[in-house]
Amino acid sequence: MTAHAAAPTCEVDRPIKFSGLNWESNLLMAGIERFILEKGYGCKTQVEQGETLAMLAALQRGDVDITPEVWPGQIEGAWQKATASGKVIGVGHVFDAGEGWYIPRYTAEKFPDLKKASDLARHKDAFKDPEDPNRGRIFGCPAGWACGTLNDNLMKALKLENDFVMFAPGAGAAQKAAIVSAYKRKRDVVFYYWTPTALVGGLDLVKLELPPFDQKAYTCMTDPACTNPVATEFKPNPVVTGMNAAFAQQAPQVKAFIEKVNMPAPVIDDTLGWLEKQGADIDAAVAYFFKTHGDTWKSWVSPDVSARVSAAL
Repeated sequence: MTAHAAAPTCEVDRPIKFSGLNWESNLLMAGIERFILEKGYGCKTQVEQGETLAMLAALQRGDVDITPEVWPGQIEGAWQKATASGKVIGVGHVFDAGEGWYIPRYTAEKFPDLKKASDLARHKDAFKDPEDPNRGRIFGCPAGWACGTLNDNLMKALKLENDFVMFAPGAGAAQKAAIVSAYKRKRDVVFYYWTPTALVGGLDLVKLELPPFDQKAYTCMTDPACTNPVATEFKPNPVVTGMNAAFAQQAPQVKAFIEKVNMPAPVIDDTLGWLEKQGADIDAAVAYFFKTHGDTWKSWVSPDVSARVSAAL
C-alpha cells in the first residue's frame, strides 16, 4: 500500500475545536485548516463561536484548541498574560494585518483638505449622525470587539468626541452593510476597518493619516482605563495562530502544519475579493482557494497529506 493511500490516524481522538471569530478572514482560515486536518490528517473538527477575548479565555482553559487568527498588537495586555501563563502559544505568521480610518475616494476628492483623521473636526456636517444631527458619525467596531477600546481612545485623543459619535454596529455584517450602502449611494461616510478584508479590497478608499506609530501611546490606547490617550497610527499586526499549549504538545504533527500556514497578501486579497464580488459564502471561498491557490496550501503540508487533500477535492 502506498503512503498516500493509507488512511491517516489523527493524533487526538476527539474533535479539534476551532475559535469561530465572526469576520471573513478568520472564518476563511478556519475553513481551510479544518478541511486539511479532516481530509489530510484524518481528524474531526468543530467550531466554537465567540468574540476575541472570550475565545482567548477559552483557549487558555482548553475549551478550544486553535484560534486561526490572533492580532497580538490589538489585545497586547491580554495576549501577553495568556502567553505568560504558559497555557497559550502563538505560532507561525498567518499574514500581516492593518487597521485604519477610511473615507471613499469620492469624499476625499470633494474635501481636498480632509487628509488626516484630525481634519474630521472641520467636516462633521458631511457625516451627520441620524440620531444626533449636531454631531458626525464614525462607524467604529462592531459591539464587543477588542478594537472598540482603541477607536474610543483614538477619538478622545483626536479631541473629536464633542463633534462625532463613535457608532458601534451590532455585528460585523451590519457594519459592512451600512458602509456598502453609503458607498453605493455616493454618500460621505467615515469608518474604521481592517485589512486584509473583502470590503477594503473591493472599494476605492482613502486611509486618513494618523501621527507616526508610538508604542507607549498605543499601549495606553488599547487599555479601557487609559486616562490621557495620545493619538498614534495603528500598530502593524503580524497575525499568528493561537494554540492551546497542552494541545500543541499532544498533536505535534498538527502544530507543525499550523506553524507553516502563511497567506501571501496577493493570495488572501484575491480570495477575499472573490468572496465579495461573487457574493459567495465562506464554504465557496474555501473551495475557490483550494482550486486556485494550490501552490500556497501545498507548501504547508507533506506530499502524502497534499495527495489526500487533492483527492478529497
